[in-house]
Amino acid sequence: MTQDLFRQDAYLQHCGATITAVSEHGIVLDRSVFYPLGGGQAGDAGELRLADGSAIAIVDTRKGKDAEGRPTADIVHVPAPGQAVALAAATVGSPVTAHIDWARRHRLMRFHTSTHLLCHLVPVPVNGCSITPDYARLDFHMTDPLDKDVLTAGIEALVAAAHPVAIGAITEEELDANPALVKSMSVSPPRGSGSVRTVRIGHTDLVDLQPCGGTHVANTAEIGRVVVTKIEKKSATTRRVILGLQDAPPASPSAPPP
Repeated sequence: MTQDLFRQDAYLQHCGATITAVSEHGIVLDRSVFYPLGGGQAGDAGELRLADGSAIAIVDTRKGKDAEGRPTADIVHVPAPGQAVALAAATVGSPVTAHIDWARRHRLMRFHTSTHLLCHLVPVPVNGCSITPDYARLDFHMTDPLDKDVLTAGIEALVAAAHPVAIGAITEEELDANPALVKSMSVSPPRGSGSVRTVRIGHTDLVDLQPCGGTHVANTAEIGRVVVTKIEKKSATTRRVILGLQDAPPASPSAPPP
């Protein structure tokens, strides 16, 4: 089992850890700041630094699976190819320091928070999502047309309003009593622990509240300039909205130095 430190603090850039497993799929640690692919958000990249000073480049992060393909509580750090010498030193019990690619992660955080703003502006179910360092897209279950300029202006206003973004939790019973909180038609919130992680945007004025396990900025002002670059009609009942970042993020006291 990997302790997922990013769930509590998305701004952690590195952590000390111990290798608990090594396989052809990758390296498992007892704790990690690396976010694994899930909920539409891409897995983190970065490196694992060994005690001898060498480093293993990590190109992706995935959720672990058992021999039958069922998900486990492990987080698998996928190494880049061509690192045989460094990987030979990555043995079970070895200490490492896990470092994420912060610039890449921060773009993912900005994009992911932007998709929540888009859910506020287009209040219909979502039937597809992809959040990458280069773009984000949401597929909305709807037939009406959407306007790029109107959506871009709407996001800009929400960013400028500097709404706080807070991580919280509700019980599974509370979620069952408020099914409209789940915006996604394709991804269901994880159950079984009795509690469901939530992301809330806005304090006095609620902008968005929904179950979400991804990483987010602490305030919408940190998103910077986001524009709707394209709107596509993917089917009779699906409208795809693609977002792009147009500048570097503004300075924020909540973000650690690069």
